[in-house]
Amino acid sequence: MNTEPFVDAPQGRGAVSAGGSAAGRDRPRRSRGHTTVRRGTGLGPLGSFAARRLTLGLFQILAIVLLVFALTEALPGDAAVALAGDQPDPARIAAIREAMDLDRPAHERLLSWAAGLLHGDFGTSLASGRPVSRYIADGFGPSLLLAALTLALLVPLGFGLGVLAARHEGRLIDRLVSSLTLAVYAVPEFALGVLLVTVFALKLAWLPPTAVGYGTDLLGHPAVLVLPVLVLLSRPVCSLSRLVRAGMVDALSSPYAAHARRYGVPGTRVRYAHALPNALTPAAQQLARTVDWLLCGVIVVEALFVIPGLGTVLLNAVAERDVPVVQGLAVVFGVLTVVLNLGADVLAYRLTPRAGVAA
Repeated sequence: MNTEPFVDAPQGRGAVSAGGSAAGRDRPRRSRGHTTVRRGTGLGPLGSFAARRLTLGLFQILAIVLLVFALTEALPGDAAVALAGDQPDPARIAAIREAMDLDRPAHERLLSWAAGLLHGDFGTSLASGRPVSRYIADGFGPSLLLAALTLALLVPLGFGLGVLAARHEGRLIDRLVSSLTLAVYAVPEFALGVLLVTVFALKLAWLPPTAVGYGTDLLGHPAVLVLPVLVLLSRPVCSLSRLVRAGMVDALSSPYAAHARRYGVPGTRVRYAHALPNALTPAAQQLARTVDWLLCGVIVVEALFVIPGLGTVLLNAVAERDVPVVQGLAVVFGVLTVVLNLGADVLAYRLTPRAGVAA
């Protein structure tokens, strides 16, 4: 006689007690196949995705610093030669190099600078003796002002032109917007800047040609900012509007949009509540790249209009072989790039979670 209190049926589905109760239903089922157990990291899918991106970004910053230091060391001459004048005396160059610790091996100087960087010290300029952080702080204000003004105009113009072109797909307005944005995008920045200065500053005398004489108080003289902002706005607004148009056209031609129309959903709601969100993911990533470029890559525009931003600081530092300033700017540019792209990736992951599968 079987003295066990429970009798298991096959697969555990019909397990009953001796008294007729279905106690076996409370037991965990046995699986025929292999069971894979996932052990979570505690961060969740979005946290894991952001952690991977952040780890990769830290390695990118390290690689940028090493590459910039190596390229700067490979340049002919150094800060001692630049400070010695047009007819340098070898003894004077040697004394300057010794005073600036340039006679030390390159790896020792790199390690010393990296150790200070961990404590928030970007080093000291070889050319002027000022802290590198002061150079960055002085140049960051004008660059940030240009970026903010450009971005404030870029978002409504880019989305507005994209929505307008998608709403009139294939018609005259769509062709005009597409042709105009393509033509403007094809013009190089320096050529457009020279053209605008020639017409509006030299011929018509409506606007100042450069920011010379205005210092860093650009907000107090808004006329100085008009031409630089127009040049900075020209290419990003073209690429953003084309991305928005492509995303909305693709969404409006999809089956779910046609199904919504058949059910009597108004066209305005289909466009703005269903089609426009489809273009947000590529638009957000494009905006992140644009902000990164506005803060870190507007050297040509700042040089053309003589704006004392980060690009001008970088050009002067390279000309003077001022390695600590170049390295400090490289770190700032690298951190900005990583943070902005990380934010764009996280936003894209939130909008389309399946995009993180391939990450």
